[in-house]
Amino acid sequence: MPERFFARATRWTAAVASLGAALCTSAPIAAQTLSAGGAARLAARRYREANESQILTEFSELLALPNLASDSANIRRNADYLIKMLVRRGFSKSRLLTVVGGPPAVYAELPAAGATRTLVLYAHYDGQPLDPKQWTTPPWSPVLRSRELGKGGTIVPIPPVGGTVDPESRIYARSAGDDKSSIMAMLSAVDAMRSGKVAQSVNLKVFFEGEEEASSAHLGQILAANQELLASDGWLFCDGPVHQSGRPLLSFGNRGIATFELTVYGPNRALHSGHYGNWAPNPGVLMANLIASMRDDEGHIKVSGYYDDVKPISSAEHRAIAALPLYDDTLRKALGLNRTEANNALLAERIMSPAFNLRGMRVGGVRETGSNTISTVAYASFDLRLVPDQSPERVERLVEAHIRKQGYFITHDSASESIRLAHPKVARVEWGHGYPASRAPLDGPFGRAVITSLRAGAAEPPVVIPTSGGTGPTYLFERILGVPVISLPIANYDDNQHAADENLRVKNLWDGIETYSALLAEMGRAWGGRPVP
Repeated sequence: MPERFFARATRWTAAVASLGAALCTSAPIAAQTLSAGGAARLAARRYREANESQILTEFSELLALPNLASDSANIRRNADYLIKMLVRRGFSKSRLLTVVGGPPAVYAELPAAGATRTLVLYAHYDGQPLDPKQWTTPPWSPVLRSRELGKGGTIVPIPPVGGTVDPESRIYARSAGDDKSSIMAMLSAVDAMRSGKVAQSVNLKVFFEGEEEASSAHLGQILAANQELLASDGWLFCDGPVHQSGRPLLSFGNRGIATFELTVYGPNRALHSGHYGNWAPNPGVLMANLIASMRDDEGHIKVSGYYDDVKPISSAEHRAIAALPLYDDTLRKALGLNRTEANNALLAERIMSPAFNLRGMRVGGVRETGSNTISTVAYASFDLRLVPDQSPERVERLVEAHIRKQGYFITHDSASESIRLAHPKVARVEWGHGYPASRAPLDGPFGRAVITSLRAGAAEPPVVIPTSGGTGPTYLFERILGVPVISLPIANYDDNQHAADENLRVKNLWDGIETYSALLAEMGRAWGGRPVP
């Protein structure tokens, strides 16, 4: 761990003592002309400007903990560290929620006097697998750079207590953007509100998952086992990047997913293409034709019945899409694309529809490894992005029925010689883990309250989208806990999420602290309807 980057224990102790003194002596912020959310944003800004070094130091210590979901020892270190962070801020009922075989979720509560609403903030503390050799600096040795790497950013030290940081600087580490930044912003918002004596308007619960990047395999069990503890009026899923324009983002849904691996077969040994071409079936050609039979160049899925259970887009969702910033042309240029699918239809419109994506294809060799042979097998890998009301189970049935209509015998195990001799075309289909989409109503009481709260005191309103293109386990919260879920990300859209040199733009962390402060101060006043008993 670079010594220049991490504060010594004495510095951290002094910082905590300084914060405690501030909480006891700070005068209330004059907010006669500000909304509660506006006053909270101002309090957050003042607190952050006085404590930038302390915030980044604590954040760096959290990022320095390796956090692969499969690394149970270090996952537990992360969970224990988070409990200490919560206890230090006065959260009650801080505990680890566990089930057999899974990493712990971290839970805690921060009630508010007189509040009638309960909000849960979700984030995850585990990170994506990685190859350290692909990183410019070690992934769990956080560094602060003056700018992003691609623009010549150099390593700079965190300033001493009382110093300030260039908001365009970036922190490089695994989970800097996805998703420990949200945790740091939430807890700093709590600090800022106490420092500025800004009242919290909702009862707050936090839930930090330790297995999101490993398909949340145990999340459903944890939620089912703790339904009473997790009772609330709504959840905010604090994960992911903001809008590509840089504006704040609210997403009311997630796509679902189904994945499968496909293998088709040719001869049982590679054959000379001159001697056997046009006679022996070529698995590469078979695979290409099979893929072309399932989707066209515009992204339309040609599997019979695939769109039959797709939930129509509502009027409110159409209005939200129409109100989005016009950013597609900028994206096309940035990505080197002359055109995009469906006659340049809007990205926000396209992610409301199912997608049939080819992740990869392998057969034979190319360029220096190419040879004049007919290969024995061809492989392809797919991810199918689902929308309400599709289910992974029905999609699996439809896809397999389509493959059979193309003349294939389907096996889910290895294709034996006897199977291949008995059928002219054989396909092996292996399905992975999948889950359905979720989407909260844009015009429901919870959604309206979140939008109102985030507008309070903000320089610009959030971009509101009916759904994000990515996939998350939000459907579990709706199905098991019976509550609406909305996503509120804070990370920069170019944070190298899931990739090497993941990073967080410091300004996004500062903005996140203000965002959560405004939310906690304003939400209770904006939220109508029936509270949790």
